[in-house]
Amino acid sequence: MVFVFCFSTILGQEKSHTISFNSEKAFKSFFRSSSNFYPIVSAHRGGPTVNFPENCTATFQNTIQYNPAIIETDIAMTKDSVLVMMHDNTLDRTTTGTGNIFNYTYEELQQFFLKDNEGNVTTYKIETLDEILNWGKNKVVYTLDVKRGVPFKKVVDVVKRNNAENYSIIITYNANQAAEVAAIAPNLLLSVSARGKEDIERMESLGVKVENMVAFVGVTFPKPEVMTYMKLKGITCISGTMGNIDKSAEAKNDSIYLDIINAGVMIISSDRPKEVAQQMQLYIEEHKLKSKSIK
Repeated sequence: MVFVFCFSTILGQEKSHTISFNSEKAFKSFFRSSSNFYPIVSAHRGGPTVNFPENCTATFQNTIQYNPAIIETDIAMTKDSVLVMMHDNTLDRTTTGTGNIFNYTYEELQQFFLKDNEGNVTTYKIETLDEILNWGKNKVVYTLDVKRGVPFKKVVDVVKRNNAENYSIIITYNANQAAEVAAIAPNLLLSVSARGKEDIERMESLGVKVENMVAFVGVTFPKPEVMTYMKLKGITCISGTMGNIDKSAEAKNDSIYLDIINAGVMIISSDRPKEVAQQMQLYIEEHKLKSKSIK
């Protein structure tokens, strides 16, 4: 077995771009399209690249060497109910282990090492939600993707225990999930799947507050009528470019990302965070934007 050694001490000496908020009001204001529009990239699964595996704080640190970022990361649960960072139900693709993650206790998982997307084995281990929240304070904003079988309440409890409410957004995939989290934690920001007016009104009818919504509007170029409606409601939008748009941009031209921003999208979730951030910087410079929360 060949290990790829990555020296976090060296990374720690490099410049980091950070995003942080000193109050709930500042946090929520930043993500209200009516009060602010400072585009920021969301690094899908934390921005994995060669020698840096997905859903790992070393990878998050590498990502913010280049630009401030929202970190999209995935939460699974072990046999002994520990919340850990893992996208797949099985260990095979991303670790040196095999089989279903929920068949292992957290302690048993520590015998395995994380692999990058090319299959290189690194020195990094599977981390807990507590660990990544502790690392991320005053560095990043998280969008927390709660995988199937993980109770939202357990995730909310860990967020609250770490006083991470001002840098955590819970991802939900339908109106019922959004309503469930809103009932558990009425003040937390939620990433909600919303393709237009009907989806927003459905969630409002279930008690989800508009001021707590960040709308994921899909993985295709955003429709003008959807963006107009969201702006009227003051809802910030996330567009996903993972997949076809990222592939097209890599093959042709990264300017598609700037086109998406100009369409009114504030957050782009991508597997190419560095390239997206470069296009966002063009927008920031053109409009002479500044934010006290971003350094």
